[in-house]
Amino acid sequence: MWKKIKQLIFIVLVLNVLFIIWGRFFNPPITITQIGGLFEYGKLQRDYISYDEMGNNVKKAVIASEDQKFFIHNGFDYKAIEKAMKHNEKGKKVRGGSTISQQTAKNIFLWQGRSWLRKGLEAMYTFIIEKVWSKDIILERYLNSIEMGRGVFGVEAASQYYFGKPSKDLNTSEAAWIATVLPNPKKYDPKNPSSYLRKKHNWIMRQMKNVSLK
Repeated sequence: MWKKIKQLIFIVLVLNVLFIIWGRFFNPPITITQIGGLFEYGKLQRDYISYDEMGNNVKKAVIASEDQKFFIHNGFDYKAIEKAMKHNEKGKKVRGGSTISQQTAKNIFLWQGRSWLRKGLEAMYTFIIEKVWSKDIILERYLNSIEMGRGVFGVEAASQYYFGKPSKDLNTSEAAWIATVLPNPKKYDPKNPSSYLRKKHNWIMRQMKNVSLK
């Protein structure tokens, strides 16, 4: 019995290693979150594109919105995590402290949720992809897989869905609107923005001036 369990664990580990190495060269065929969106909304709108095809505006907008230390941290922003924990201890609306690397690990390899098991696996995958993949690859995988609307995944599909153009042609304001829907793309809609979204959009545009793609 134990021998079979050990063999199963070994097979799972080997498959994970191979999938991580494979992911350095290819985008995921499909993710658990995308499957969930397909069942929930009856569609899977996505279009994987290369890092160079994405254009700089949308990269800067998402980094400005989600993780301004992306190119300098090792996968974890400990100050942001500490700040989020202190905020959550006050019993207010739960705030995350996840980096783009952590979100990529979650989106590619895992499922949505806040269990300790999922967070532990997320930390493990984050550590590994930071070692095996480059920052550009991590950002490309993130921008191709992130949920950006109801059944809409990735910046290219979001750009076509909201603005009818390729992501490389987005101007600063349009790119900022794409980033504004994060982290609640099922609720927020750039086509019908609330006052809160308008404020966030303006804040992202200001922050984009400080983002360097290095």
